Parts: sequence; structure tokens; C-alpha cells
Amino acid sequence: MKKLNTLAFLTLGAAAFAQTPDPEITAAAEAIEDQVIEWRHDIHEHPELSNREFETAAKIAEHLKSLGIEVETKVAKTGVVGILKGDYPGKVVALRADIDALPVTERNDLPFKSEVVSTFMGEETGVMHACGHDTHIAILMGTAQILAENTDKIHGTVKFIFQPAEEGAPPGEEGGAALMIKEGVLKSPDVDAIFGLHINSATPVGTIAYKPGGTMAAVERFVVKIQGKQTHGSQPWGGVDPIYIAAKIIDGFQSIISRESNLLVEPAVITVGKISGGVRFNIIPETAELVGTVRTLDPDMRELIIRRMTEMSEGLAKAYGGSATIEFQSNTAITYNDLALTEQMLPTLKNVAGEDHVKLVKATTGGEDFSYYQEEVPGLFFFLGGMAPGNTEAYPHHTPDFQIDDDGLLLGVKTMSQLTLDYLNAK
Repeated sequence: MKKLNTLAFLTLGAAAFAQTPDPEITAAAEAIEDQVIEWRHDIHEHPELSNREFETAAKIAEHLKSLGIEVETKVAKTGVVGILKGDYPGKVVALRADIDALPVTERNDLPFKSEVVSTFMGEETGVMHACGHDTHIAILMGTAQILAENTDKIHGTVKFIFQPAEEGAPPGEEGGAALMIKEGVLKSPDVDAIFGLHINSATPVGTIAYKPGGTMAAVERFVVKIQGKQTHGSQPWGGVDPIYIAAKIIDGFQSIISRESNLLVEPAVITVGKISGGVRFNIIPETAELVGTVRTLDPDMRELIIRRMTEMSEGLAKAYGGSATIEFQSNTAITYNDLALTEQMLPTLKNVAGEDHVKLVKATTGGEDFSYYQEEVPGLFFFLGGMAPGNTEAYPHHTPDFQIDDDGLLLGVKTMSQLTLDYLNAK
């Protein structure tokens, strides 16, 4: 391996490292492209559900160990963490890939199509990498190989985080980024910054999309329990109708978005996805329940909306003679790209992909538990194109027909490798 001249590094400074991609890293990525695609196909064909990624974790750990990387397994149940020390001292950067699949039965006609069947929530279901986590794993495995073979270019330490249960742990279990953090994944050594990516079926191959600040939404699940007074359907004055109260609460929630939330700051959404109450057409029931989700991209707006939902559900129920309680369960925080880190690394994204292929995009109301890492350390999360050239439509994520073009993986490997070097080697 060619050793980097330390004096030249100190003389050139960080700017020189951000001018053009390292040609040796670019060549190394191109040399292993077929291997990365092969890993992706194998993982796609053998998907595993959240907190059950046993075979996937074993494959990852075996690969990292073969590279001489220090490996810890069974982190947050099935997670794998690798630590690679560069030849020179410096900061610590973490790179994260999620490794779980979804309870979706694949409908694609691919040679590496998933035929796996498992049980989810007590029901038999197919299992599929219907959100592209198979590509994330393969990209990070490739990045690990390139960096392990070029420790002479690294000033600092790289922590590879292969995280289970991004899609959510099974009921009654902990999991995902929150559990990895709880078990110390950002410590020993302490992480200074973290990078992550998500492939996107509707973004053309060769394209990177990003947004400073709020990028993906904080996701809350809420349950409103309404207490009324049961009575005959012909005599509503004899009771308190919780279904009528539920309708008023639903209407009131939407006024929080349309009349109280400053949507010029960021978008926000309140959705009631389930209403339950009553057993018969001519009985006004005693109770009703609403279940839904809140999506926010600004911390102050999130606080306002949750506070007002609480006040409104309790107040409206009381106004109509009943009572109500509301409980929130946080699924993700706001995926918030640190402004300074994003500005620092944007030249790297443009240099690797080409300036015309890096797009500033609007926020999405989807959620990502990468956000929990970003609450602890500065982070940058970006989107990688996975739509085949010439296509104008793509099947959405989390659907049986979801597809990713293999040609998108190479840019992912190049970008994650170069981000790591440019961040660690900056002065």
C-alpha cells in the first residue's frame, strides 16, 4: 500500500482533500463493484425480519473479520459493529447501515427473488427487502473493504454500524438505533460524526439527494381513549356519545395543522388511521378510540402540535360531557442533518457524484431511526439513486414490486468511502 506523505498532508490541508476524489479509492470501488452486487443479491434472497437478522449478521461479521477489523456482535440483539483504526491518530467517524427486511411477499421476477416465509404478529407472511436495506448492507461491506485496505489514508478511526430493527422491533421488544445507543455504540471510542444513506427507488441512478436541517420526520404514534356514557341510539340525550366526540377531536386535530402550525417553516401531518367504538347500530357506546400518527420536521412545531393535541382532545371531550386521554409513542426523532457538517461535506458529495447529480430536495414525512444517532452526535443522512436509467416511474418502498437497480450501488460505495476520508483528514 502506498503511504500518504504526512508532511504533504499538513501542508495541503483539508481543502486539497476535498478537490477531487482519491483516484485509488475510486479504482478500488470499481474493482469490487461485482462483489458488492453479489453480496446484495445474496442478502436480498435471504431476508430476515427485525431483531431476527441472525444469518445476515453472521455474514457481515465474517466479512469484517476477514478484513482484520475488530468486530463486536450481538449489539442490540443482532447488530454488528466493526472498528477500524487508521495509521494516524484523529477523530472517530461512524458509518451506519440498517439490516432488517419487511413482512412483504415479493412479487418481482428476479433470479434472486426472496422466497422466504416467516411469521409476523402471529400471521404467516413472506419476507422481502422491500426498502433497500440489502443495498445498504452491501454498500457498507464494500466501504469497509476499501477502507481496511487503505489505512495509510486514514487519520482517525472508523466505526461500522450494521443496525438491526430500523423498521421497528417486534411488540414487547426493544431494538433499532435507540437500543444500539443505549448499549454504547457511540462510545468507546466516542464518535465525533456519523454518516448514513438510504437508497431511493424513485431517484435516478447516479444521483444523490440531500437537505440540510430537518430531512425526515419525527414519527409519533398516538392513541386517544374517549370515555362517554352508554345509552339507546334512539335517546342520545340519555348518555354521552363518544363517537360524536371522536369526530369533533378528529376535526379539531386538523385545525392544529391548518390554523396553528406555521407551515412556512416545515410541513406537518396529523393522520387518524383507525377509529373503533360501538358494537351495534342502535347503541351509543360507552367508549371510543382513535389511533394515528403525527409527522413533524421542526422541534418547536413538534412540541406545539403534541401540546395542542393533548389540550384539544381533553378539552373537546369535556365540552361534550365526556373525558379523554391521549398517549404518544415516539417511533423516530427528526432526521436532522447538522448544518455545519452538511456544509463541510457537500463538496465531497458533489466531487464524487458530479455537481449536476447532487440535488437539494424538500423534506419527506417518512421517518428514520438514524435520527436517534443525530440527537447524540452531528450526522449527515442522504439519499442515493436506485432507479434504472430510462425509467420514469418506480414502485414505492414497502411494496411487493419494489425494485432497485444494481448500478446504483457503486456510487454509494464511492461516496461513503470518500466522505470518511475527507472528514477524518480535514484540518
